[in-house]
Amino acid sequence: MAPSPQPQSGEPPQDSLFTLDRSLKSPGILALVALLAVLLGLMASETALQRRVTLAWFDFCQTVKPRVVASQPAVIVAIDEKSLAELGQWPWPRTTMARLVDQINAQKPAAIGIDVLMPEPDRLSPGTVAQTLDGAPPDLIARLSALPSNDSILAAALKRAPVVLGIAGMPTPGGTLRAAPFRVRASAAALDKLPVFAGVTTSLAELEAAAPGHGLLSAEPEGAIVRRILLAGRVGEMEGSPLAPAFSMELIRLATQSEGFELHGAGSSLGALQTGGFTTPTDRDGAVWVYFSPREAGRYVSAVDVIKGRIPADRLAQKFVLIGATGLGLLDHQTVPSGERMPGIEIHAQLLENFFDNTLLERPHWARLSELLAALVIGLFLVIAVPQLAQARTSLALGVGVVAVALPLASGFALFAQLRWLMDAASVSLVTGLVFAAAMGLALLRIAHANRTLELEAQARRLAAAKLQGELDAARAIQTGMLPAAGSLRDARVALGATMVPAREVGGDLYDFFKVDADHLFFMIGDVSGKGLPASMFMAVTKALYKSAVLRARAGERDVGALMAAANEEVARENPEMLFVTAFAGILNLQTGALTYCNAGHDNPIILRAAGNMDRFAGGDGPPLCVMDDFPYGAAEGQLHPGDLLVLATDGVMEAQNLANELFTSARYESLLQNLSQSTPAQLVESIKAEVNTFATGRDPADDLTMLALRWEPTPPGVTAT
Repeated sequence: MAPSPQPQSGEPPQDSLFTLDRSLKSPGILALVALLAVLLGLMASETALQRRVTLAWFDFCQTVKPRVVASQPAVIVAIDEKSLAELGQWPWPRTTMARLVDQINAQKPAAIGIDVLMPEPDRLSPGTVAQTLDGAPPDLIARLSALPSNDSILAAALKRAPVVLGIAGMPTPGGTLRAAPFRVRASAAALDKLPVFAGVTTSLAELEAAAPGHGLLSAEPEGAIVRRILLAGRVGEMEGSPLAPAFSMELIRLATQSEGFELHGAGSSLGALQTGGFTTPTDRDGAVWVYFSPREAGRYVSAVDVIKGRIPADRLAQKFVLIGATGLGLLDHQTVPSGERMPGIEIHAQLLENFFDNTLLERPHWARLSELLAALVIGLFLVIAVPQLAQARTSLALGVGVVAVALPLASGFALFAQLRWLMDAASVSLVTGLVFAAAMGLALLRIAHANRTLELEAQARRLAAAKLQGELDAARAIQTGMLPAAGSLRDARVALGATMVPAREVGGDLYDFFKVDADHLFFMIGDVSGKGLPASMFMAVTKALYKSAVLRARAGERDVGALMAAANEEVARENPEMLFVTAFAGILNLQTGALTYCNAGHDNPIILRAAGNMDRFAGGDGPPLCVMDDFPYGAAEGQLHPGDLLVLATDGVMEAQNLANELFTSARYESLLQNLSQSTPAQLVESIKAEVNTFATGRDPADDLTMLALRWEPTPPGVTAT
């Protein structure tokens, strides 16, 4: 990076955002540091937007790497479509629920959890039904009323089993809470972090009194997604213990036959919840982060199969058995981090799996501080490094920025995958990404400012290039103007087609044709060694000298070999660049089709006979012009028949290359000629040129492409040749 230009005497200082100054006190660097400070402040304050970014990253980690199920301590007894179809619509009589509890209890489960609230008496109890039987005999009504209620039957089943009834925390006061006692080993400030429910909704008092366990069903959805579950909560100012355990923790208490819970804290934060010999760490507010697996059919059995004894005798033994509704219309679905909709009862089952497999996710208490420190260090590095690197190489600065933004994401995901730590890598990357974008923008502004000093020079170069291009375009126009157009020859006995496409602005190929008298047509094609301007100038000289030699020769002295020798002598006289020319020249008798020709190192022309076969004219060969002085070129003779088509081409056709470095080849060229034998000469030339262009698409031409084709036809009756 160049030092800042020093101001001239009397000029104001040039220090600005655009100065190429290495000083850390430059306005540009200070602006980037200020931006970094603002972003770190927003990150530390945990705004709603930043919180959404954090949670989205945590969800992404679980989506990419969901938990692998190691054990299944919980079995879900589902009140599903199959059960509703066989046992009738919901709600079932409480006697059916009692049978279900008894059947489960018979397999000696660790504990039974019922995720179904039953706050009203069973309307199908005999006494309740009796009150609806208008006109029934009094003795029948009396007998029905004397029978035990369905609620009593279910209560008796609950007393016989280690059952936890679910309770729902409510935002309004009401309800009577029954809960196991808590011993609090935390400060009042820590206890204040527990969520508070003003009231609860419970099952019928008779059922509540019979059940040995009661637990909160409430999760803690944030943004309609369940990521965390409370392990305890406070319930207003009710009599008895103001604390209630979570549904899952109460199941563990019953399974371990513990009398209550211990809630631990440190300072102003909660830290762990203990019951019996089981302890689980918590967040500062008493919640845990659940590590979800995809839904698993193996967690479920159908309630009707349990009631009718259609499951193995030990399927529920020593398991946490969770009873919940999953049938259509009974769904209590919640969204989990992967975006999957999951019944609430399965979320409780997954939490129990997390407990027993030790797979709960952890948000370390020091996580936010370490994230801020990482964003600060990487941000300062970008503030200092990017403007410097961009001056030397923009791609290097971009690479450093990409690594700096990607590194927190990769590190955060690695910590999640290996240690199940929830680190907010997304916020760190967002901060560093914004700082990088600003630093890169500053660097680009500086580069643009420096480049302005070169703009006039660049404009001058462009003007010079445009002038040169104009001169080359003019040279190309002059060169192509020197070549005769195929339509310039008006003689009914011969049809012509010709083209010359230079590989560069101008080329070194040439062709010519003209009538030397009423019945003789001279034609030639040539290829100058080399490319560009030298070759084009040599081409013009060669064409002019050759035409001059032909036109000067008297009718009886028009020997093509002698003309070639004369052209060789003239062209070789002034040739400082040591160029040479391959050429084929011929004179065609338009009356008889007789052809005399000479070949100076060029490819032999092809004759497409009217009879359908292909032929070549051979003989009359010699070296290219300017290779050997005073070479005695000789002429050869050939014969064209009516309708024969003579085709001449330079090596720009056969040696054209495609992107795979493959040659067009003579074989391909000859095959095309045979297919085009019935075309006019002009059509044939254009077709070959189009095929070569298609073949070499995307590849710059390596050589000039020139073709000359003529077809001889005797003068039809009544037509006069011109």
